[in-house]
Amino acid sequence: MMSRAAETTPRTVPSERDLTLDLTRVVCVVVVVFVHILFAGVGRGTDGSLVIEKTVESLPVFVAGSWLANIMPLFFVVGGFAARIGWRSAAARGESADRFARVRLERLARPAVPVLVFFTAALGVSRLLGLDPALVDTIAVGVGSPLWFLAAYLLAQAAAPFMMRMHERHGMWVLATLLAAGLIVDATRFLLVGGVFGIDGVPASGYGFGQEVFGIPNILFIWLFAQQVGFFLCDGWFSERSLWQILALIAGGYALLGVLVWAVGYPTSMLANQWPPTVPMAVLAVVQTALLTLLHRPLTALMHTKPARAAVFLIGSRLMTIYLWHLPVIMILIGLELLLPLPMPDPGSALWWWTRPLFLLVVMAAVWLLSLWLVRFEATRHRGTPRFAGVGATVAAVAVFAAPVVAITLYGLDLTLAASALAGAACALWLTGSRRSL
Repeated sequence: MMSRAAETTPRTVPSERDLTLDLTRVVCVVVVVFVHILFAGVGRGTDGSLVIEKTVESLPVFVAGSWLANIMPLFFVVGGFAARIGWRSAAARGESADRFARVRLERLARPAVPVLVFFTAALGVSRLLGLDPALVDTIAVGVGSPLWFLAAYLLAQAAAPFMMRMHERHGMWVLATLLAAGLIVDATRFLLVGGVFGIDGVPASGYGFGQEVFGIPNILFIWLFAQQVGFFLCDGWFSERSLWQILALIAGGYALLGVLVWAVGYPTSMLANQWPPTVPMAVLAVVQTALLTLLHRPLTALMHTKPARAAVFLIGSRLMTIYLWHLPVIMILIGLELLLPLPMPDPGSALWWWTRPLFLLVVMAAVWLLSLWLVRFEATRHRGTPRFAGVGATVAAVAVFAAPVVAITLYGLDLTLAASALAGAACALWLTGSRRSL
């Protein structure tokens, strides 16, 4: 699949910024926001009782749609492309891999602090007010679900300099090794451990964790695989393939997904394969990269237009704010609809579907207003010598930030974990910062 030269030597990385990658990031985030809007089916039943459902899951096309709409693997691919460009520039300036990781940590931890403050305060107030714990848990688990990305993306980006060295020395063998490791983790999780668990993942022994915990190593193996694909994209491997080769990658990738789902037994929904990530996510990373390559020419033409560049800049300058705050904003807007009370279409009705694009615009506008203040947290301030120099301090900072975020994804957002994640983010910034980080 790859030339011998590409296996042994790195290709020249173009110095020009590929605007289609900026467009891809923006589209990925907007798709995530819209999908979460479709999941938020909230209304009132005929008896006036509150109805909360994941409306989109009831659609017959939901599973098939997840094979196209789950764009998180592509996010890691694009992140790999950006990391390769960024590391080449950083290395040319004489910066270390340690500093590279610290800057990536700051870019993720700083925007996370305000939303973690909000979660901690909101959950604390709900406890003081004695609100229905079941309702609070339902909402909290939903709004906390996107936080997994912070831990996974940070771990991948922090490892990027080392993984690039492996990429330059061993090429496709790195992908093969990561994929094999991912398969071993999946086999352990679903086959060896699966016999101890019930269908819903609850352990028969009554311990406080389900089989998902055994898939945690794939946070590294699968998302590093996707990031590694981004290195190949940056090196030009995909652009050097012929049209028929790209089409074969897409068709073969989806065929392999079919084998994994219907012959091996992976979940049919790609969303169910997302956390902890499974091997189908690695396959999707290749498929989506091939699709992006296929669409590169029309996307480039689109990015030559002023409206497209303006929209990408407008949204792209606030991507982390949009990603982290869109679900709290969705819940707040729905809460206002319930309290005022405003007419709410029945979830799943024709009117509900027709109003979803309008609701997307309202959510984006509300997040944009928030971002006028929150955008300051997206700007990195890392300068000079860190407070605690050395790889050990950086590793500790990454771990103290990522660990409570992973716990939130495994067990659901609650007051204890929200406060722990906030403390972890603050501690990580303090460990690696050379000046006031917030």
